[in-house]
Amino acid sequence: MAVRDGITDTGTATPKLRSRKHGAAIPLDELDRRLLNLMQGRFPIEPRPYARVAELAGIDEQQAMARVQHLLDQRIIRQVTPIFDTRALGYSSMLVAAKVDAENPHRAASVINAHPGVSHNYLRNHEFNLWFTIATEPDSQLGLDGTLAALAEEAGAESVRQLPTLKLFKIRMDLEMEGSTEDLARAAVAADPVELEPQPYDDFDVAVIRALQGDMPVIPEPYAPAAQELGVTQERFLDHLAGMQERGLLRRVAAILYHRRAGFSANGMGVWKVPEEQILEVGRQMAAVRGISHCYQRPTYADWPYSVFTMAHGRSKEECDAILDSIAETHGITERATLYSSTEFKKIRLLYFTDEFKAWEREHG
Repeated sequence: MAVRDGITDTGTATPKLRSRKHGAAIPLDELDRRLLNLMQGRFPIEPRPYARVAELAGIDEQQAMARVQHLLDQRIIRQVTPIFDTRALGYSSMLVAAKVDAENPHRAASVINAHPGVSHNYLRNHEFNLWFTIATEPDSQLGLDGTLAALAEEAGAESVRQLPTLKLFKIRMDLEMEGSTEDLARAAVAADPVELEPQPYDDFDVAVIRALQGDMPVIPEPYAPAAQELGVTQERFLDHLAGMQERGLLRRVAAILYHRRAGFSANGMGVWKVPEEQILEVGRQMAAVRGISHCYQRPTYADWPYSVFTMAHGRSKEECDAILDSIAETHGITERATLYSSTEFKKIRLLYFTDEFKAWEREHG
């Protein structure tokens, strides 16, 4: 077993596939788990979405809403919200690894978190210890490079490594609430890389985003308040929202969970050295694994040979390891590493077309 960049590289291994009967941090019954799966992946764009979720769960609408509200109150569901596509809206975004003071990373994290485009920020077990995602608006005066330069200086970062997405194989954060470790490690059908180019949109699209983004209410017709705010019928609003989904501006509407409280206490960023000519096929197959939520091709550096990044989520570190070990064994990849997060400094759903971006640039530009 070799060590590279301060973390352990592991070779191929037999997956430690475990079935965990009681894996949740907060006790959840069978109906809770079923609802959480449905709310993550099958919340529809229609007038009474909770009625459809209830039908699929085998309960009535009022019971479904009461359960979902309880899961929100217990901080198992973080929010029910639309998930818009950052790149399709013309925002520039990337993953960034920063080397900050290991004795006091909280100060640097606080500086970085103040930018409204930082949606995720984690302390990870690596020399580059602060990993965050950042986005800037289409009309940003500083742009990503200028924004990162300002953040690095203010945060006192010794070094910053930009890791933009070269190919997007998967981005879908669904936690499998009913399946076992074997289910999480099992592969589905491999998909082609996702288109990243900005898509055209108009002022009404922006108005719809502003009206709907954020926490949606748990009521029989949760789309109705946004339609009323815009002065249109709910039917027109839903038709337009479905069109935005077809155009790639909206990915879906779904419940976002608190991972640890939902029982998924570990997340491991698996990074892989994949030969250039194999990246497309290997990336497609890695993305198909159910326990992988994100899969990207990113640039390599002289001291960073890993070209494919995968995020694994499990009910324990062992379960994450099992998912990633299974991938390594399937593809025969020996040069790899897993970076685990020790602290979550920030995790939010990005809000688009707000005044906060320009306010930050006025202060720091």
